[in-house]
Amino acid sequence: MAGRINDDDVKAVRDAVPIDAVVSEYLQLRNAGGGNLKGLCPFHDEKSPSFHVSPAKGLYHCFGCQEGGDTVDFVMKIDHLSFAETIERLAAQAGITLRYEEGGYTPGRQQGERTRLVEAHKAAAQYYTDQLDSPEAEIGRRFLADRGFDQDAARHFSVGYSPAGWDHLTRFLRGRGFTDKELILSGLSQEGRRGPIDRFRGRLMWPIRDIAGEVVGFGARKLRDDDNGPKYLNTPETPLYRKSQVLYGIDLAKKEIARTNRAVVVEGYTDVMACHLAGITTAIATCGTSFGEGHIKILRRLLMDNSGSEVVFTFDGDAAGQKAALRAFEDDQKFAAETSIAITPGGMDPCDLRLAKGDQAVADLVESRTPLFEFALRHVVSRHNLDTPVGRAAALDEAAPIVARIKNSAIQHESAVQLAGILGILDTQFVVRRVSQLARWARERGRDGGPGQDRPQRRAASPAAEPQRPAPGGPALNLRSPAHRVERELLKLALQRPDLVSPTFDAYGADEFTAPPYAVVRQCIEEAGGATAGSTDGDYLARVREAAPDDTVRAMVTELAVEPLHTRRDPDEAYAGVQLVAVRLAAVNQRVMEIRGTLQRLGPRADPQQLTAVQNELWVLQQYGQSLRERGATAL
Repeated sequence: MAGRINDDDVKAVRDAVPIDAVVSEYLQLRNAGGGNLKGLCPFHDEKSPSFHVSPAKGLYHCFGCQEGGDTVDFVMKIDHLSFAETIERLAAQAGITLRYEEGGYTPGRQQGERTRLVEAHKAAAQYYTDQLDSPEAEIGRRFLADRGFDQDAARHFSVGYSPAGWDHLTRFLRGRGFTDKELILSGLSQEGRRGPIDRFRGRLMWPIRDIAGEVVGFGARKLRDDDNGPKYLNTPETPLYRKSQVLYGIDLAKKEIARTNRAVVVEGYTDVMACHLAGITTAIATCGTSFGEGHIKILRRLLMDNSGSEVVFTFDGDAAGQKAALRAFEDDQKFAAETSIAITPGGMDPCDLRLAKGDQAVADLVESRTPLFEFALRHVVSRHNLDTPVGRAAALDEAAPIVARIKNSAIQHESAVQLAGILGILDTQFVVRRVSQLARWARERGRDGGPGQDRPQRRAASPAAEPQRPAPGGPALNLRSPAHRVERELLKLALQRPDLVSPTFDAYGADEFTAPPYAVVRQCIEEAGGATAGSTDGDYLARVREAAPDDTVRAMVTELAVEPLHTRRDPDEAYAGVQLVAVRLAAVNQRVMEIRGTLQRLGPRADPQQLTAVQNELWVLQQYGQSLRERGATAL
């Protein structure tokens, strides 16, 4: 049975790894005010950032899909890891040696499956890199040199070599303690007649890393004529490696992509190397598959997917390259970013271009890009005979919908005029009206839930226009209710700035919160020691979340701890006092109504002593309410 990780070590890991550093490995974060950061949620598709991160509290929350938690929760969710695997990964990043309640300091098989597979790939990558210096790898070194890559370039991209024997890597990893089952599952080995053998043999090796920088697979290039395998052989689909969800070079390019708001998509491993060495350090490539939905999601998060960002595709000018470009254009509407295409001259890829004409030619290639829609437009028009009215009409029928899809309305109008010129149609306004009509119909279909509904809109709705979110647990919250709104604000203060509301807040009962989910959160705060303890205790929020009876309430606590306060300036005691008074006054008014109902039910025949007690309570509450209205927080 796997050993349990020591609780003190788990806490040390949580404290050692800043949540913003972890999250920024997967998406671009920008300032959201109040010390918080925001970005596009990695857990659902969205056009405007609703994913908030609070570095001070170590929490994240998406106000769109309601996902939230701490650093451990984020890594578990985004990489589909178990709790133990997540702690092991974060501990390795922080340089913390974990202790296990059973098994001491060397967990071995106690590690989670994914962690073991990652460790196997890491060891394999180092093994392949070391083998590149061997005499047998001369053919690999010559291949790299012939393409303009020296030893420094090979080291920078961790290029390696897999020996030509049957089981060199398999035996090496067995010696490192990995089982045959793990080696088969990882895709590093495959079943042979007498047991596992190496999957990659006698090939040049490129490690494929995920966005967090961990090796999850390999791309292998054939070097010898007697190798009957494909020119490029990739890791098969495994628990770590899914080719539709990885981009080669993303670990090296992600920071520059986020900084420049531009990504350059090329077709191969050597093209990525050539671009980076030529100064185009935003270059990435797919791994043996076409650019698709999973790759788009990765780039959208890094680009923050705004109209100022750009994705540049590079393709050969041959028929296959044109087909790939048109396929990329089909995905254009899934980006808010502008998409462009750079056609390499003479059928050369960026690697060949760099070798033939130097680094500057590669940089010039990217700068010479043209909008992808313009490329698609000219391709469509070229299929028709523009010398005849019938040909021009057919070309317009096919090309006008392409122009109508252009996201920028100003460019759409100019392109419609340009289309009229390309087609030789003198009535320019006729073409403009046709394009505008098609664009309007597309928008209306989107609003009506028709065929266009899955196309992203250019402008995101303002926060005020967002649909009301259902409250987790209990009845739905009416957030327009002043009582519920102020209860939410007070709980946010109690979680985010407990120093401003304690010790007064701790005297409030759960019954003073009229929204059932808020009453449960109030109870969690009490079980965690109250706001007074939270003023000085760094683990306060963690204890409140642990006190939650279920995941729904825990998500509510996280949301309240991250959601910005409704004040334009830094909250102070006066602001906190207003919320404290409002919640208490609402509770007093509610109790006054209940007592009046009791008096009405008692009627004139009520027991005098009981009637007097109820009337006295009513009088006291009315006086207290009046005092709260007149004196504010000093009456609490």
